[in-house]
Amino acid sequence: MTVLRVNEIFYSLQGESRTVGLPTVFIRLTGCPLRCHYCDTEYAFYEGESLSVEEILEKVSAYQTKYITVTGGEPLAQTECLPLLLQLCDKGYEVSLETSGAIDVSSVDKRVSKVMDLKTPDSGEADKNLWSNLDFLNKNDQIKFVICSRDDYDWAKTMMDIHGLAERCELLFSPIHGELEPKDLADWILEDQLTVRFQLQLHKYLWNDEAGR
Repeated sequence: MTVLRVNEIFYSLQGESRTVGLPTVFIRLTGCPLRCHYCDTEYAFYEGESLSVEEILEKVSAYQTKYITVTGGEPLAQTECLPLLLQLCDKGYEVSLETSGAIDVSSVDKRVSKVMDLKTPDSGEADKNLWSNLDFLNKNDQIKFVICSRDDYDWAKTMMDIHGLAERCELLFSPIHGELEPKDLADWILEDQLTVRFQLQLHKYLWNDEAGR
């Protein structure tokens, strides 16, 4: 029996990414090897209960939505996340995986939409980016940059050029909540005519919700 450490399972509107605004079930797994300075889910580093995949599927089925997001922490820190993703896809859900990009994604089911957060210098964890992960992204996936400053923005632009990111998948630029004025980031994107999607974290504006719920 496959068992995972689960911090919480909850139902809300997706706050970001391609499915922003859609009612979604979030499965937050416990644990993360990174310590980004702006992390809003530190409670997920250690807290959680052990649930089997079958128990997780039963909890998810209580909600009338086809959208599921597996998040953390860093969900791939638990190897048992892979069979969970597989079974969610087999059940017909549209599954997205929020991952830091610090752990190998090559074994993630191809039906899953990977939302990979490339860590910027101001996150404090840019040295953890596993660049080989880029080879396993496709048009169904997304790369997210959480932008804390103009230096972060310039770094993200450089990475776009070096790695040809706009040709690989959709790119998301998000201003760090409370640190960077959203208008500034919007102006930079327009000035440089970047092929990226500007996004705000919807849940933080609807519910002032730092934890994404």
